[in-house]
Amino acid sequence: MSSLIVPPILTSPRDDAIKLHGAFKGWGCDTAVVIDILAHRDATQRALIQQDYRAMYSEDLCKRLSSELSGKLEMAVLLWMHDPAGRDAVVVRNSLTTGNLKAATEVICSRTPSQIQLIRQHYHSKFGVHLEDDIKRHTSGDHEKLLLAYVSPPWNEGLEVDRQMVENDAKALYKAGEKRLGTDERTFIRIFCERSRAHLAYVASVYHSMYGNSLKKVVKKETSGNFEYGLLTILKCSENPAKYFTKVWARTILHW
Repeated sequence: MSSLIVPPILTSPRDDAIKLHGAFKGWGCDTAVVIDILAHRDATQRALIQQDYRAMYSEDLCKRLSSELSGKLEMAVLLWMHDPAGRDAVVVRNSLTTGNLKAATEVICSRTPSQIQLIRQHYHSKFGVHLEDDIKRHTSGDHEKLLLAYVSPPWNEGLEVDRQMVENDAKALYKAGEKRLGTDERTFIRIFCERSRAHLAYVASVYHSMYGNSLKKVVKKETSGNFEYGLLTILKCSENPAKYFTKVWARTILHW
């Protein structure tokens, strides 16, 4: 979720805080004012508004918004109040603790290593628990192993690709899946979580050239459930992240 277009001329954070406080007065909340202000400010500006609001009214703006709003509007506005990594941390926490594991998996497995590092920092700062501990608490099996491997170092975010390593990984995935009875899930987890996006995209291409089958189809055939969903998310984001996020955004709008 991102901000709408930021107006070229902005009022000060103090003025915004005063207007928001005014929107809370009387019967009900003037939601039009809330949306007009918060939806047209970026993360830094919203942080300054929160600081001035607390300084002037000795009250946490997010808590006040939560008490004044409800439903999807409350959820959207409260998510606006965080920077991207903080927002991801909140979404993952809520998803894990409410059993919506697909949502948590989508956020985690669609992020880059540098984004994961920031999410981990925000997660611990906001909730006083390590992301890895919550993953262990709320997931299980191969799904748990995948998420733990993906959020844990070492991470590889480089663009360099070693042709020989790519071929070795393609062969290893073939032996771990199509070539045998059953599936060697550990090999899929190791390659999907330890390799860079550039490398994994190349592996998918080479796999198709070597064995005449797409790696996506192999994942769908060999795995299931949230484990499958996580692997597919990682693979799609490595091959074409722009296409992946366009589909996610379209799906979000459709169900809003």
